[in-house]
Amino acid sequence: MVYILIAILIFGVLIAVHEFGHFLAAKACGVRVNEFSIGMGPQLFHKTKGDTEYSLRLLPIGGYCAMEGEDEDSDDDRALGRQVWWKKFIIFVAGAFMNFLTGLIIVICLYAGAQAFYTTEIVELNPDFPQQGEDGLMPGDTIYAINGERIYLKSDVSLIMGLGDTGTIDMTVLRDGKKLDRTLTKQVYTDENGKEYEAYGFTYGGIVEATPLLRLQYSWYQTMDYVRIVRLSLQMLLSGAAGVNDLSGPVGIVSTITEVGKETEAEAGFGAALESILYFAAMIAVNLAVMNLLPLPALDGGHVLFLLVNGIAVALFKKEIPSKYLNVINGIGFALLMALMLFVTFHDIVKLL
Repeated sequence: MVYILIAILIFGVLIAVHEFGHFLAAKACGVRVNEFSIGMGPQLFHKTKGDTEYSLRLLPIGGYCAMEGEDEDSDDDRALGRQVWWKKFIIFVAGAFMNFLTGLIIVICLYAGAQAFYTTEIVELNPDFPQQGEDGLMPGDTIYAINGERIYLKSDVSLIMGLGDTGTIDMTVLRDGKKLDRTLTKQVYTDENGKEYEAYGFTYGGIVEATPLLRLQYSWYQTMDYVRIVRLSLQMLLSGAAGVNDLSGPVGIVSTITEVGKETEAEAGFGAALESILYFAAMIAVNLAVMNLLPLPALDGGHVLFLLVNGIAVALFKKEIPSKYLNVINGIGFALLMALMLFVTFHDIVKLL
């Protein structure tokens, strides 16, 4: 039960942080905010300061930032719809930026006590590895890229190699400051028990002592890795390598957090479980940031796209697109997103049964 509550709290905090980003940007850009709420449902507390009502609500599952002229036309000079394009852009992307920043801060905090980090250095080659030496791989080479994907962390290697594994990879390594391209093919090797197995034949993962600067650097790498995971997942969806059934909604994510928490606690205690969940929270935060910037109606990225389209219309025809059309498009987009969410939630529940 405790992990379910933690998962719900994580969702609530991340959504509230997202809305707080919109709130800060709106205030900075001179847009009137009618209400800023933490939580949803019945009001527990509220206070009006200036033009804004601040409220705390019963259910800790998010919040909202209600800006003047956000969903309807307004004659107020401080309405969102009456602002110049760059102010709108800042406001629209601020929520996603805050989510990304939250994910980065979580990782920085988790890495603050790290004593060492794994590198992507090749430390050993199988004795039967066929591509050893100057024209192949050598211990001490650093893996720079695999199949065109830049490699920063040790975990990147297994992630990229596992995508559509064809038995052949194109690898770029660094040796004495020079980039060298190599094509590797899986070979059949025999272990100490005489059992055959397929592998590329190299072992990677050197160790480097952590410094304050290196902790920040690896925190950035890890956070950007979460961005890459979202991008690769979207590519798999678009290519058909993954289907809608592979998506997880809030129910599935809560289930995963609970499972990770219980398994880690059983192996290493509650502290380790909480650490694992915080890594997961950082990934969810970055996921929310990226997904919200997709150019789809009802999402922040959809608003940014409309800004671009509207700018083109003004440049070509000297006339803005009426906001009523945007409201219709956003309404349809919201309905479709809710339908997708219901579908994903249904499948999440079925998986639990």
